[in-house]
Amino acid sequence: MALATSQRKSATPHVATIRSLVPPFLWNQLYRRLIVGKIADAERYQPLYSPWLAPEFVAAYGAISPFTMVSIERCWTLSQMLAQALNVKGDVLEAGVFQGGTARLLKDRMGPNADKRLLLFDSFEGMREVSRADRHQEGDFAETSLDRVKDVVGREPFVDYHQGWIPQTFEGLESRVFCFAHIDLDLYRSILDCLEFVYPRLSPGGIIVLDDYGFPSCPGARQAVEEFFEARPERPLALMTGQALVVKL
Repeated sequence: MALATSQRKSATPHVATIRSLVPPFLWNQLYRRLIVGKIADAERYQPLYSPWLAPEFVAAYGAISPFTMVSIERCWTLSQMLAQALNVKGDVLEAGVFQGGTARLLKDRMGPNADKRLLLFDSFEGMREVSRADRHQEGDFAETSLDRVKDVVGREPFVDYHQGWIPQTFEGLESRVFCFAHIDLDLYRSILDCLEFVYPRLSPGGIIVLDDYGFPSCPGARQAVEEFFEARPERPLALMTGQALVVKL
């Protein structure tokens, strides 16, 4: 068995050597022929396996893409992490809804007969009180309204809309428990306030996805996350999509 494995490895062309000898415009074609070959789902290797290129997910993203600035790769992260978190006690929360694209994705992933609630928090009128830690301006993301978002997401009985400013919109919800939170608020103070509300109410095994963590346009987002988790046992996992992922211990 060891000999057979060794022979297979030696028969595989050295990728770095080939790439150094081939003009860039030919590399993608050669990569697909020599490296990817005829493996299962070969069309999804771009160049690595990219499950968000599956036709069914491309179609799902196509339905929400006019209503979100979140890329298909980041939406895949949301979909997969929510699917895992649905096995944990608690409801689902999104803070920072904008035009409702990712909220609709979460709702659809939960299914029409969801036994959890989806709580959506946004001003539905854009940003206010931007600080020096942020690179946004007051009034950014104002191209939305509660009625328009309801038309996009839907008016299912398990979806709760909370219009207003964080943290005031959390008042009266202190007894809630969560399995999943998508925090897409961009701003330092809003993210910190949201984490202070969500984290102690997140079930063990629950998941937080932070959309803005790695973006240079939102330096306050990473600052808020790192400050919050500095004295806590969890460590945010930075993803190549720019998101950060936290699983509650």
